[in-house]
Amino acid sequence: MLLVSLISYIDRNTLALLAPTILKETRLSAEQYGYIISAFSFAYTIANPLWGRWLDVMGVRWGMSAAVLIWTAASTAHAFVGGFLGFGAARAALGFGEGATFPGGLRTAVQTLPPDKRSRGIAVAYSGGSLGAVITPLIITPIAHWWGWRAAFLFTGFIGLSWLALWQAISRNPALRGRPERLPAASKATRPRFSDPRIWSFMCAYAWGALPLALVIYGAAIFLNRSLGTSQLTIGKVLWIPPLGWEIGYFVWGWLADRRVAAGLPPDRAFGSVLAVATLLSLPLMAVPWLASLPGVMALLFLSMFAASGFIILPVAWAARVYSPDHAGLIAGLGAGAWSLMVAVVMPVFGRLFDLARFDAGFVLAAGFPVAGYVTWRTINRGRRLQGEEDRSVRQPTA
Repeated sequence: MLLVSLISYIDRNTLALLAPTILKETRLSAEQYGYIISAFSFAYTIANPLWGRWLDVMGVRWGMSAAVLIWTAASTAHAFVGGFLGFGAARAALGFGEGATFPGGLRTAVQTLPPDKRSRGIAVAYSGGSLGAVITPLIITPIAHWWGWRAAFLFTGFIGLSWLALWQAISRNPALRGRPERLPAASKATRPRFSDPRIWSFMCAYAWGALPLALVIYGAAIFLNRSLGTSQLTIGKVLWIPPLGWEIGYFVWGWLADRRVAAGLPPDRAFGSVLAVATLLSLPLMAVPWLASLPGVMALLFLSMFAASGFIILPVAWAARVYSPDHAGLIAGLGAGAWSLMVAVVMPVFGRLFDLARFDAGFVLAAGFPVAGYVTWRTINRGRRLQGEEDRSVRQPTA
């Protein structure tokens, strides 16, 4: 699962990394580029809960095989297009296939690990995405430099097919073969439902809190090129640094989450204070446009991605405790789908602001979303927790 999320992020980040070169050659604007990213994100939004539900029902072995086959073909197709519509169609197909990535990771962690190790298991499965963002500049830059940007997308197709071959052997593990067994503890009360405010608080925390990831993943190369005059080759040499914060963050937040679970705290109390720390660490992102130093910009982007990873691991770990593990794939799909929907809506705005050289407005806007996500999650769940405690205090004397 780590490898498949790694490959998914190489596939999606290749376009972002090479955006300065591709936009120049194809004469696309940053706003059009934002809409191309939106095509991916809208498809990804729809696909995440669909794949999540399918994986919960039919299992991860054949479900992940189908998904990776679809997105490998879509990623390779980028090498054969050269205009707005072509990139948009290839990107949408890529987004649909990659919608299975994180539902598959969470589904596998829940099926194969005990509760006190699941947060770290989720971190391992999800961390392939951040690791993919780290190594994409190191792998793709020399390929594009030597053979051109189209060759880079042919390479993404090769690694996708390699994973499929490996997966056919690994997925023979008895825990992953066939359809997953329904857990005896599952009940209708523990299913995620849109009528439950907690599911909305989960999606808001995930989608808004992790939104700075999109600005850094899809916009950092354009910002560095247009604001600091950084060349494409230099961008490839330094753009692995911010995702390293994302990678480290997954394991730090996962370790903290498991520590809180082991302490026996209720879910809201276990994750609330840690999520507050992630919120505070998100704020320095707004200072990026005022820095003239490339190392300083890299440091703040590193911190931003470190903080944003907390808004993935902590809400997912929280929801996995609140709802039945039977629905792990759907939970992951709802979270990643909500995030992708926000990216689809906001990326054209970021692109327009970048076309106008209003980098200050773009980074301030991105830094404000985690605050909104935390406040929404905290407001909804604080009220429900207090109500639940009052109900228990009323029932306790009778019992």
